[in-house]
Amino acid sequence: MIAVVDTGGANLASVGNALERLGRASEVTSDADRIRAASHVILPGVGAAGNSMQRIREFGLERVLPLLEQPVLGICLGMQLLFERSEEDDTELLGVLPGSVRALEPAPGRPVPHMGWNDTYSRDATTPELLRGIEAQPYFYFVHSYAAPSGPWVTATCHYGTDVPACVRARNFHGVQFHPERSGPAGAQVLANFLAL
Repeated sequence: MIAVVDTGGANLASVGNALERLGRASEVTSDADRIRAASHVILPGVGAAGNSMQRIREFGLERVLPLLEQPVLGICLGMQLLFERSEEDDTELLGVLPGSVRALEPAPGRPVPHMGWNDTYSRDATTPELLRGIEAQPYFYFVHSYAAPSGPWVTATCHYGTDVPACVRARNFHGVQFHPERSGPAGAQVLANFLAL
């Protein structure tokens, strides 16, 4: 069973539909036992860090999620929730990864939120697991106003005035800043790669 954590985000249905197109059923849940029993866990997110963490705490999941041992995928805000803190609502996050999520800086020709298609670059010569089987520098769909911190956990970046973490990994925890469920065939391959872990 694939558990999609009910963070209250607006992309719950689209994540479920993307998994269904891959022939995989999923369950939106906030039940700790169902999440622990899942083969794969997806932490989606479209919304605000404070609201999502409040919902996670309501169900006691802030103690459950960081201890999971099966593959976990954070999508967009879900990826940001893997870090320690966010400037958005000055929110304490899950603490799987160190550092603080910070607001993107707007500039002429570079509005915030960063919204639309952008290409993605592997951090080094090794293709990240989630990007295998996809052409080099693939385009994905981004919608975000905050960015994760850089560090050795970053496996791919996009460029938006500066390099912005697009994929991260720590042990069994993976994150993508873009929306694979809205990113066509390349996004479908990212989800398929995750489910193959």
